Amino acid sequence: MKILFLGRHFVYFRNYEAAIRLLAARGHHVHLAAERDESLGGTGLVEALARTNPGISFGEAPARADDDWAWAAGRVRLGLDYLRYQHPVFDRAHKLRARARERTPGAFIALGSAVRALGGWSRELTSRLLGQLEAALPPDPAVEEYLEAARPDVLLLTPLISLGSSQIEYLRAARRRGIPTALCVWSWDHLSSKALIRESPDRVFVWNETQKQEAVELHGMSPDRVVVTGAQCFDQWFDRAPSRERATFCRQVGLNAGKPFLLYVCSALFGGSPEEAPFVMDWVRRVRECRWPELREAGILVRPHPSRLAEWSGIDTAAAGIVLWGGNPVDDAARADYFDSLFHSAAVIGLNTSAFIEAGIVGRPVHTLVLPQFADNQTATVHFHYLTSVAGGLLEVAHSVEEHVDQLHRSLQDPPRGPKPFVQAFVRPLGLDRPATPVLVDQVEALPGLGARTGRAPGVVRPSSFSRWCLRRLIAARTDARLERWVLSPRELESAEFARDEQQRKAFRRAEERAGGDEARLAQLRARAAAFEDERNRARARRRARDERRDARDLGRVSAHSEEQGSHKHA
Repeated sequence: MKILFLGRHFVYFRNYEAAIRLLAARGHHVHLAAERDESLGGTGLVEALARTNPGISFGEAPARADDDWAWAAGRVRLGLDYLRYQHPVFDRAHKLRARARERTPGAFIALGSAVRALGGWSRELTSRLLGQLEAALPPDPAVEEYLEAARPDVLLLTPLISLGSSQIEYLRAARRRGIPTALCVWSWDHLSSKALIRESPDRVFVWNETQKQEAVELHGMSPDRVVVTGAQCFDQWFDRAPSRERATFCRQVGLNAGKPFLLYVCSALFGGSPEEAPFVMDWVRRVRECRWPELREAGILVRPHPSRLAEWSGIDTAAAGIVLWGGNPVDDAARADYFDSLFHSAAVIGLNTSAFIEAGIVGRPVHTLVLPQFADNQTATVHFHYLTSVAGGLLEVAHSVEEHVDQLHRSLQDPPRGPKPFVQAFVRPLGLDRPATPVLVDQVEALPGLGARTGRAPGVVRPSSFSRWCLRRLIAARTDARLERWVLSPRELESAEFARDEQQRKAFRRAEERAGGDEARLAQLRARAAAFEDERNRARARRRARDERRDARDLGRVSAHSEEQGSHKHA
């Protein structure tokens, strides 16, 4: 069987390495294709896979052409995604909604506000109408030619839900050819924090019942297409032995082997979040000042997040008595380092990261401290709450430093024995002794026998001339300055206004140069320039006030929702 596995970047195949190897070992040819290269080790990963197995190949896949149709597709898809964030489940995840709003065209923001006020029926109806518009977009010739030349027996996609990705084009091209398709859900947060699955593949492979519920309720997937396989990306951490003894590990990284050590794992964090490094250094100070001698004297190992290494430059970790160590676990050596740091630690601490799950598999206590500056990355997301609610939870949550250090002290005094029930429910729902990788591979092998659904997805009608007319009108609005507040997102609008403001400032400077020594003319120009800056500052202040009012309304809804839930629980 010839399998085309399409990833957004090569690094996405990291979570499927064992499954890819097993497919190749069973005699299938797996071609790994990505829309673009990246800098997080993905290219080295696929090169190593292809080098060690003749049944694996890799290469780049064409993205959708950067033309008017692609621009229109982006507008409509961003609008659909924003409507999705009007679902009540995102009321407390206001950061996700705000992030979506920043990249959504103004017309869809206004539409979203109306939909939210009217309720769920209007969201479903509007999403259906926009879905018809999005389905009327013409196929991309480069994608069609690529898939026609590849002619795979099966098309796998991950993550499919990335904004700006061309994977939906490949899914539709495969449907037109009767090629079975499947979405492999890449991460624990993708179904709740990323874009909408706009068209259902033949199968959606999820980790657990929680993700299956997300696929059905948040993405409208039919339950019979969603298959729970377990989380294959975590198989490698079960039944694994450390690559070196604790004393050797501590000596190599620079820790005192005679003392327990805490492992702090850094997080990716949303754009615009405060830097985590200063917070970690303050956390270290507070731990060193706590009342528990065992905790004060414990070693501290910090693993920086590979995408946020720059924020650690210039910080003297040695002076603070901590060790900054560890890289992106994309090869055997880095994975061994990562596992050893988890295995030999006494407790694992962080903000919100999948490393919590890996620590739970190893049986280590997992802790977090929820504080206002990082709450958007924690309690204001949907997936964070799974760590505290699924099967009794995994995470020890503190809301003050005092509570946090007391929890850490208890973990040092009375460490847990084995994984918590969360690990089976969330990672291996088919049984702790049943790896997810063979289950996933069996499901992939079964795809050709399903009878792939061809043509359009259920509920999507043939594109009408009216839909195409609407899309052409949208494209025409692209160059109409009078309509930019409706077709551009707040982020794009701010960039456009900044560019115009800079042009105006340059015009003032050129006029001053031409005025020479004419003081009256210079005074007039300077007054006009000052008035212009005052108006721009007032406009920015109005925008900030509007955004603050909107955020306050969102937070008010979150508080009301929390109070309502609390009263129900109390009752």
